[in-house]
Amino acid sequence: MKTNTNNPSTILSRWMRLFGVVLTIAFVVHGAALAQSSPAPVNLGTAGDFVALAKAGISATGTTAITGDIGVSPAAATYITGFGLIMDPSGTFSTSSLVNGRVYAADYTDPTPAKMTTAVSDMETAYTDAAGRTLPDYTELYAGDLTGQTLTHGLYKWGTGVLVSAGGVTISGTASDVWIFQIAQDLTIANGAIVTLIGGAQASNIFWQVAGQVTLGTTSDMKGNILCQTQIAMSTGAVLVGTALAQTAVTLDANAVTKPTLVGVTPLIVLSTDPADSATGLPLGQKITATFSDAMNVSTLTTSTFTLTTNTTSVSGVVSDTGRIAFFSPSSDLAASTLYTATITTDAKDTAGVGLASNYVWSFTTGSGVTAVKNGVVPQEFALFQNYPNPFNPSTKIEYSLQRESQVSLKIYNVLGSEVATLVNGRQEAGRYVVPFTAIGGNRLTSASGVYFYRLVANAIPLGDAGSFVSTKKLILLK
Repeated sequence: MKTNTNNPSTILSRWMRLFGVVLTIAFVVHGAALAQSSPAPVNLGTAGDFVALAKAGISATGTTAITGDIGVSPAAATYITGFGLIMDPSGTFSTSSLVNGRVYAADYTDPTPAKMTTAVSDMETAYTDAAGRTLPDYTELYAGDLTGQTLTHGLYKWGTGVLVSAGGVTISGTASDVWIFQIAQDLTIANGAIVTLIGGAQASNIFWQVAGQVTLGTTSDMKGNILCQTQIAMSTGAVLVGTALAQTAVTLDANAVTKPTLVGVTPLIVLSTDPADSATGLPLGQKITATFSDAMNVSTLTTSTFTLTTNTTSVSGVVSDTGRIAFFSPSSDLAASTLYTATITTDAKDTAGVGLASNYVWSFTTGSGVTAVKNGVVPQEFALFQNYPNPFNPSTKIEYSLQRESQVSLKIYNVLGSEVATLVNGRQEAGRYVVPFTAIGGNRLTSASGVYFYRLVANAIPLGDAGSFVSTKKLILLK
């Protein structure tokens, strides 16, 4: 029997079937969470310098391990509890055995208060940015229960809370994809739940904007930047690869919190320093310099990010910059025969805002200084004198004089002509110098008694008539 295709009931039936197909496709696409576009990332500003930042306080119990800086403001340091804080001599930050980084608070010495005010302001701005994004790709997806789901890049919005139970959730995308989750109530990552990243997705590109409280259950594994308007509470053994930025407090209990790295961004590198690490016999008036892999942001090079200390005492000075080279100029001459430690922190950044992967630390020891320039009388010649005592064990002193300012090298060689120690390598003023030398640790005169040679090369600055002075003498080690 032939069907009448013009029959009104037949036409209605066809439209209903077509509408059903459209609904089915819509639900399938919705269920697969296939976002059409990747939103722009949320700019964390200087809040992104911290792995944990809070306005009211940060507390820790148990064996917590934090990689990155933490800080509070406007709260004082007394609201950072359970960390056993040790104040740095500069007064600008403290340290803790639980933190691989620095700890900052609003009541520390300048410029820390301004630093923390800016960081908290940037945190609030970032929260407002994330919360104010419009035209979400998904609204009320899965009624807020993300357990067992796979989420691709996009902007997600819920007027309720969001839950990830023990089954976990998977975030799938490339290294450049971005996820923004707008959550009007609480975010709960249940006990044992894991947020898994696949396909190259990066924790640094995931932003959880939460108006309520964030709770990370026992042994849960969370990824991403948490921008919370209230409290972030991490239960025993919970792990976070991301940042915990709370407008009230962050509470920790035997947690591991690690700041995410930016894939494809090469960290800033210190290529060289002057003096070099472990150098000895340094002039007392020498500047300390560091050469970087990229041009530096001069505003990030300060006496807080480039420091010089001896024991626990900070050395006052001025930090300057000429593109890729930073200078620390001590306010007065360094002490003679003293071990100094120079540090450049991760807060020193290049013009692209990229910092060091970790603090760069090196040490050096000053020489004895000028001993024979008296009443303004400068030595009338370049000379290298016999070491005393000689023979020696384990220590001796090497003395020399410079008629003019020179680039000086003082090295020790074995009988085969191989260099075994560098005592001086740098610029020195005219004068008479005594350099102590101990034949243990840090050099190769530790094996046996023997004859060695020390050689002085002094290139006058400018060369002029004084030219270059070279002299070699013998020393004997008895063991």
